[in-house]
Amino acid sequence: MEHLPITLTEFDKLILEEYYDLAEGLGDYLGSCYELVVHSFASFDHSVIKIVHNHSGRKEGSPITDFGLKMLYDIKKNPDFRYITYYNKSISGKQLKSCTIAIKVKHGKVIGMLCINFYMDTPLYTFLETLGLSSASKENVINEILAENVDELISEKLTLARDKVFADRSIQAVNRNREIIFSLYSDGIFNMKDSVVKVAALLGISKNTVYMHIRNFKNQNKK
Repeated sequence: MEHLPITLTEFDKLILEEYYDLAEGLGDYLGSCYELVVHSFASFDHSVIKIVHNHSGRKEGSPITDFGLKMLYDIKKNPDFRYITYYNKSISGKQLKSCTIAIKVKHGKVIGMLCINFYMDTPLYTFLETLGLSSASKENVINEILAENVDELISEKLTLARDKVFADRSIQAVNRNREIIFSLYSDGIFNMKDSVVKVAALLGISKNTVYMHIRNFKNQNKK
């Protein structure tokens, strides 16, 4: 079974570099019980180009695995192949649950793969921490609005902004709408389609007034 390294374009290399951030982000989200490895098919002898939460003892520059070579062969037989989830064992015999995802570009060209390995012997307290069930995971809490549609998102965000502004006694009543609009602008709400019209209707003011406050906010930031 012959495998030849893939010739990568500069664009292909940029795509693989984007997976560095993906691996780091997933590593931060999933926790230390997951190992994430990005492989480049430009060189099978040194295919590992990024590794996060290194449990396997590999390093950047380590070779591709035998399964990676087999997966490349399977992709050539079946261009629709995208990923596979399976159980595995590390060299030291640790039980793994793994997922290998093909990294494809234009015309189905495969330039590498992202491998995710969950170490199933991870201590329970470490695993619970990744689920947000330990005291250590209570930091960095963000109350994100998971709305079903744009109208709901704008309405809920405006309600939060209004409550915050009305609770601030240093803000005069005449300036409350301005501060609400400034808050919504800072949070990017006016990037949503028809958001100015919808905010104006919810606040009971004209859309021109909303635009005026937005212009004033932009001018303040330029100074």
